[in-house]
Amino acid sequence: MKVAVVILNWNGKSLLEQFLPSVLAHSKEANIYVADNASTDDSLHFLSEHYPQVDVIQNSENGGYAKGYNDALINLTEDVFVLLNNDVEVTKGWLTPMITAFENDPSLVAAQPKILDYKDKSYFEYAGAGGGFIDRLGYPYCRGRIFNTLEVDEGQYDDVISIFWATGACLFVRNEAFWEVGGLDEDLFAHMEEIDLCWRLQIRGGAIKYFGNSTLYHLGGATLTAANPKKTFYNFRNSLLILLKNVKGFVAWRRIFIRMLWDGVAGILFLLQGKPSHFLAVIKAHISFYRLLPKFLKKRKKWASDLSYSTINSIVWKYFIAKKRNFNNL
Repeated sequence: MKVAVVILNWNGKSLLEQFLPSVLAHSKEANIYVADNASTDDSLHFLSEHYPQVDVIQNSENGGYAKGYNDALINLTEDVFVLLNNDVEVTKGWLTPMITAFENDPSLVAAQPKILDYKDKSYFEYAGAGGGFIDRLGYPYCRGRIFNTLEVDEGQYDDVISIFWATGACLFVRNEAFWEVGGLDEDLFAHMEEIDLCWRLQIRGGAIKYFGNSTLYHLGGATLTAANPKKTFYNFRNSLLILLKNVKGFVAWRRIFIRMLWDGVAGILFLLQGKPSHFLAVIKAHISFYRLLPKFLKKRKKWASDLSYSTINSIVWKYFIAKKRNFNNL
């Protein structure tokens, strides 16, 4: 089985300098690519000078995560793609259990390893942690991370399980399955596009799994930090869009309406916390949702399904009201 590790880069020369060596040292089973999203720093010069053995794919524009990867992967022929952030340190043997799983299980279409925090390697990391899930209102959460509460890694998630979504920080996806569902949705631009992809892969009957026997360390927030209102904008808007696109029937509209009410509460809390830019980001997210409504109604005709995607009505209620801060207590 041929594997392509594809690192998307945008003005990340310092991150490549810091993290690329571990990828090259521990990924001998794969072909390594850096897909550059029209960087304006000296990333390309750095790569040509220090890592001429790395294949560089030059995208013509910065189309975000979704378009960036779609453009980069279109001409690759490897059996499995690994979409890897440029701020990830991998470990020895990280690819072996993942490749073996794809070889032995034809139903497996996407997967992720254990994601720990590069800044404190005893904790799980925000983006993906021990495998991703969402509640019925579209709020994502993970084993090892619910909202901003991170668990200490004590081996509690060293298993192999089915999950609803695999993190875009390190997303293994089968080439054929990726293109069968149309790749990443470029209208989402960035954030939650991997959840949408995994949703469509499962609508087509594929399996998504987490492998706790493979580990990497993610810095996180290298492109957009949690303090950036753009992150708030994309997360709030894209949650609504993927619910509209993938959930069939009136239930989708009811959940979107309830979700927008919760969004309003979140906006008020941002104001009370002295974060007016995030309050405005929520408003802008809803306006953008309405603007994209006609386009996503067309997508809905193709993708909306009765797929069971959650067993939890509201992770917001569980976390903030019931005070359930640990995944195993949900």
